[in-house]
Amino acid sequence: MEKDIRDEELAAMQAEGEEEVICVVLTDEQGNEHEFYQDMVITVDDKQFAVLVPMEDCCCEDEDCDCHDEEEDTCVIARMDFDENGEAVYTAPTDEEYEAVAAKYDEMFEDEE
Repeated sequence: MEKDIRDEELAAMQAEGEEEVICVVLTDEQGNEHEFYQDMVITVDDKQFAVLVPMEDCCCEDEDCDCHDEEEDTCVIARMDFDENGEAVYTAPTDEEYEAVAAKYDEMFEDEE
């Protein structure tokens, strides 16, 4: 059932004109997997960072997990490192990288207003 919902969300995004929807699964500190789609890539200091948006509010069964405390409109910033095959590996940015990417992200949306 959960896979059907994700497939429907991906199909809807593709129908809205998205070229390719990249689905990313991240594992939190408790071992729970969370599905995101890559909304955009921001380059800062020759490094690429993905802005990841949750596919669903929460994909774990534990009502006490940290993801139930988060706001619905949250996103995750992840540094994109690449393995020997050229595949993206998503890692946590440093505090400085996070601040730089968040500032650039905010600036992008200020320009649109």
